Amino acid sequence: ETNTLPFHPFENQQGDILRVEKEHQVLKEQLKEAEEKFEQLQSRSSEEIGALEQLLRKSVEETEVSQNELDWFHQDSEAQGKKWQQEKKENRDNLKALRSTAKKHTDTNDRYLKTIDDKEKQYNVYLNTFLDTSNKFANEKVKLEELIKKSQDDCQECVKRAVKAEISVFQNWKEAEVWKLNGTVAKAEANLKMLKTLSSSASAAPLLKPQIDSWETFISNVRKQLEKVEAEYEEKMELVKSGARISLTKVEVLDIPSP
Repeated sequence: ETNTLPFHPFENQQGDILRVEKEHQVLKEQLKEAEEKFEQLQSRSSEEIGALEQLLRKSVEETEVSQNELDWFHQDSEAQGKKWQQEKKENRDNLKALRSTAKKHTDTNDRYLKTIDDKEKQYNVYLNTFLDTSNKFANEKVKLEELIKKSQDDCQECVKRAVKAEISVFQNWKEAEVWKLNGTVAKAEANLKMLKTLSSSASAAPLLKPQIDSWETFISNVRKQLEKVEAEYEEKMELVKSGARISLTKVEVLDIPSP
């Protein structure tokens, strides 16, 4: 559209059409110059003919005065006539050559005009085809942009739903693990409470002391595991909320054997 590249098939390289138009203009100027020279030659021949005719009349008048002058006039007239004939022949040859050149230039000019007209018609056909194709692609581009926008909106909606679903999965896994570990802690605390009750007697205290220590250690480890599970699930949910892509896997929970 900005005509910065050769337009095939009209141009083999940039500026071919402009160069043909310039050559056409040069030929027109040469033809005009030839016509002006022809008119100058014709005018000069007319002036010379008029001068010779005037000289002839003067010589006729002088024949009545002197026969010698009449002879001289005839000789001079003959010489002038030969000179005029020679110049006339030369002018005729020059005119013939100019006419031939003018005809050649005219034929060349007509050929270039016909070529330019044909190329212009082809250019208009290609231009109309290009404009139709461009409009078609523009309409398709608008449709594609609308589809892309709709797809992007749908994609964003799907991403939101996926994030919500992943958070929901992690939340459910977290609650399940927390419930399981809390249940383990509750059972362990019940056992520890029963052991402490049994160890109230002086005779049973030394025997139950190792078991009480084991259960207290077990409860502490389970509570640490509970905090770890909650922290890791919270971290995973925060990453999902921030848009990070992580694998949808459960947090590893160590199986702590009970005493």
